[in-house]
Amino acid sequence: MAELKYMLFLGCVIPYRISSYEISARKVAEKLGIELVEMPEFNCCGLPLDPVSHDMMLTLAARNLCLAEQQKLNIMTLCTGCAGTMRKVNMTLKEDKKLKEKVNGYLKETGLEFKGTIKVRHLIQMLAEDVGLERIKATVQKPLNPLKVAEHNGCHVLRPTKYIGFDDPENPTILKNLIELTGAKCLDYMDETECCGAPIIGVNDVIPLQLAREKLNHIMAVGAQALVTVCPFCHMMYDLHQSRIERAFNEKFGIPVLHYTQLLGLAMGFSPDELGFKELRVNATKLLDQLGS
Repeated sequence: MAELKYMLFLGCVIPYRISSYEISARKVAEKLGIELVEMPEFNCCGLPLDPVSHDMMLTLAARNLCLAEQQKLNIMTLCTGCAGTMRKVNMTLKEDKKLKEKVNGYLKETGLEFKGTIKVRHLIQMLAEDVGLERIKATVQKPLNPLKVAEHNGCHVLRPTKYIGFDDPENPTILKNLIELTGAKCLDYMDETECCGAPIIGVNDVIPLQLAREKLNHIMAVGAQALVTVCPFCHMMYDLHQSRIERAFNEKFGIPVLHYTQLLGLAMGFSPDELGFKELRVNATKLLDQLGS
């Protein structure tokens, strides 16, 4: 297989709170012959600071882009927010000469200059467009049929279309296609493109818990045995907070929430321990027993 090489941008949340996503992504990348180069001294993508200081957000994102430019490598991210922010800044600075000069004025103090020579890929875009479905399918050793799952893309991986330009945000199919490569069946369910609610949980926890509860009810209604995510924040909303939602609404879900890389990793033949399953808050033992993993 031809070698693919990317600079890996982990962002802030994954290394400290969702390491199972990183662990499983590295396993899958290795199996696919993808080389992930560590990004030295990276900083936050800038997204959380945008409401406070737009210039700060632009500069932080641009600094990360500059680090990849120095290595002449495209960036691959696991976080949809990081991918969306850096794609937006990358495109904006390429198109707006005055803004580019302004940001480069800030970057000059650190000896960096944004040139606009690299691309930013989220995991699923990289898998679908750069690796290709056939190459992924060839690595599947243990098809996961008759497993039935639901998917949750999240907002930032698909929106806004102007900057992302990947899949259809109103009727996304890429993640579903990637899921079905594993042998699992991906079920449609009501309101599957709705937000998980995580962006506002630090300000108001009533609304996001209600949003997540509605999603989980819709997922249960179609008989899905697990939910598959590709965003660390969405994953926390459904996995970390699922017990909290159950207590708040006196309901029981017990729906395991898997990173797509964990699902694909199982199909590739990796063990649950190798893919970080022990870090999941919602116990997936019953699901794994059904699959003989």
